[in-house]
Amino acid sequence: MNIEMNIEMNIETNSVQESKMKKLMMAALVLLGAAGYAAAEKADSYKPTEINYGRLDADDVKQVYTFTGDVTLTRGTLRMKADKAVVTYSPEGYQLATLTGGGKKVAFRQKRDGEGDQWMEGEADRIEYDEKAELVKMYSKAKIRRLEGNKPSDEVEGEFISYDSRREFFSVRNTSTGADKPGAGRGTMVIQPKRTAPPSPAPSATQSPAAPAAGN
Repeated sequence: MNIEMNIEMNIETNSVQESKMKKLMMAALVLLGAAGYAAAEKADSYKPTEINYGRLDADDVKQVYTFTGDVTLTRGTLRMKADKAVVTYSPEGYQLATLTGGGKKVAFRQKRDGEGDQWMEGEADRIEYDEKAELVKMYSKAKIRRLEGNKPSDEVEGEFISYDSRREFFSVRNTSTGADKPGAGRGTMVIQPKRTAPPSPAPSATQSPAAPAAGN
C-alpha cells in the first residue's frame, strides 16, 4: 500500500514539475515572438533560447510569469533587451507578453531572411505581443528601422505602432494609447533612395552637322 502511494505521489510530482517547465519555456518563446515580424531569419526558429535575468517570479495559480533585472533574450540572430517582461495566460491558453524598460527603451534586433547583411531593429517604451491575434503593439516613442549592415535604411516612428503579422500590415497613430487624435502629433517615415549613384546623363538631342566632303 505504501509503495503504491509513493509511486502515485512521485508520478504526480514529476507531472507538476514538467508542467511548470513547459509554462516557463512557453513564456520565453512568446517573448521572442514579439520581435518575430519583418521577415525574420527563418533559421532562428530552430535555435535554442537563452534568457538572462536577475529574478524570476512564477505564479502558476494566476498563470503569470515575471522576469526582472536587465532581461536579455537571445535566440539565433534575435536579441531583445528589457528591464521587465511579464507573460500572462488567458483561459484558452493563449499568451500575452508585456515588456517594459523601466525608464529605458525596450529594444530588439534581428537579421532579416534572405541574402545580404540585412537587419531589422526597433524600440519603444513598452511592447505588447498578443499570441491569439498575432499582433505586436509598440507604445510611446515607437520606432522601427531597417539596416543594411550598420547603415540605416527605411525608418518609421510614431507614438504608437501596431503590426499584424498575419497580414503583414502595420499602422501608426499619433498617441501612445493607439487612438488617432487630431493635433496630437505627427509620425515620420524616412525612405532611403534605392540608387547609390546619380543617373547617367541623357544623350544630346541635337546632332553635330556632317563634315563637308573632300574637294568641295
